[in-house]
Amino acid sequence: MGKMLKITWVKSTIGHIKSQKATIQSLGLKKLNQTVIKEDSPQLRGMIDKVHHLVTVEEL
Repeated sequence: MGKMLKITWVKSTIGHIKSQKATIQSLGLKKLNQTVIKEDSPQLRGMIDKVHHLVTVEEL
């Protein structure tokens, strides 16, 4: 098993473009301040890069 990432949604998507809202949903985040733990992958890093201003990321 590879590295794990702890992703926390910290800023609202109100006023942001639809694709960023969709990216937040596809990360598995439903509510503000919710945290999910995902396995690190290039696809996940790309999604995080798209919404880096809305989430915080920690390596576990």
